[in-house]
Amino acid sequence: MENFEMEGNQFIVIGIDDNRQQYFSPEIQEKIHAHRVFSGGKRHHEIVKEHLPEGYVWIDITVPLDSVFEHYKECHEPIVVFASGDPLFFGFANTIKRKCPGAEIVLFPWFNSLQTLAHRLIMPYHDMRIVSLTGRPWHEFDTALIQGVAKIGALTDKEHTPTSIAQRMMDYGYNDYTMCVGEHLGNKEKERISTLTLEEAAHRSFENPNCLILTTDKRRERYFGIADSLFEPLEGRARMITKASIRLLTLSALELQNRHSFWDVGFCTGSISIEAKLQFPHLHITSFEIREEGRRLMDINSHRFGAPGIDCHIGDFLALDTGDMRSPDTVFIGGHGGKLKQMVEKIARQLQAGGVIVFNSVSPDSRQQFEEAVAATGLVMEELLHIAVNDYNPIDIMKAHKPFQ
Repeated sequence: MENFEMEGNQFIVIGIDDNRQQYFSPEIQEKIHAHRVFSGGKRHHEIVKEHLPEGYVWIDITVPLDSVFEHYKECHEPIVVFASGDPLFFGFANTIKRKCPGAEIVLFPWFNSLQTLAHRLIMPYHDMRIVSLTGRPWHEFDTALIQGVAKIGALTDKEHTPTSIAQRMMDYGYNDYTMCVGEHLGNKEKERISTLTLEEAAHRSFENPNCLILTTDKRRERYFGIADSLFEPLEGRARMITKASIRLLTLSALELQNRHSFWDVGFCTGSISIEAKLQFPHLHITSFEIREEGRRLMDINSHRFGAPGIDCHIGDFLALDTGDMRSPDTVFIGGHGGKLKQMVEKIARQLQAGGVIVFNSVSPDSRQQFEEAVAATGLVMEELLHIAVNDYNPIDIMKAHKPFQ
């Protein structure tokens, strides 16, 4: 991220809604008429242009934002920026603070869109979880769903629409929410408020800009140690799954409550990834499986148990380019195809300092291979846990960590 040296420069940031007949207080009017350079999105320009003084200069806010800030830097005078709602609420004032840490900001906020929608609905919103999907991935939204948050306010964009949000929720079994959508909030001619079931929302289109509030008085059942029999198994190999008791011990060894990026290498049915996502929904989970059948199993099982957001990769882990993937701070090796040493070597290169690798050994040979690989890569072995469940073969839950340099 590039920072721009604008020490002493002043930004006057004014929040507005979608009303084509804006009211500005005398103080704001004075600020507008005392300045020459203005900025905002194209929609903002259409809304406020009648209020601007003669001879004004307008700088469109478009991507890439670095080009916009280059224009700002050349101005050498205060800039009045119009932004939607509260500019500190996932808004442009945050961008100015981030890119121009030395600049002075004078702020005149308005209600943000979710506040406005709550006001229209006469809905208290002090207990609402706010999630922005505007130019952002699904992760925080998925986290709120898995945690069973009863009231979720979501900012949308052209990809994360009320329609696509409703469809995603139904696909993963989160059906018991009501969706309230506000379109063109503040625009007297176009404003529309709709209260819908998810099924209704999934079959409607909505105009931009819009935002939504999801509410429910029900809570989806959350598992803690999903029964092995509930998973869709690998065809002909129903016993090939990390058993529930071993699964929970493994998750404990992975220290997932303190981690952020988890790699599950050799996921098979997806049981470890899915259990991890349900218990620790804040995790970014990247899962790998060499069998093409794994794609189907992960799809079925993640939808069955309501675990969206698992990043699934099919193919030989050693041949996959993982360089651009989020580096892990915790890794589970669930399958190695006789190439355990090579796997540990590859993982160790990308593992964050202080990160851990856990491997469940079912034979003296694999135990020795893991110990040798750990020693060769500079990792540090921790005390193993030897455990047997029912009539299954005993398992050694092995763990190593990458020391801080």
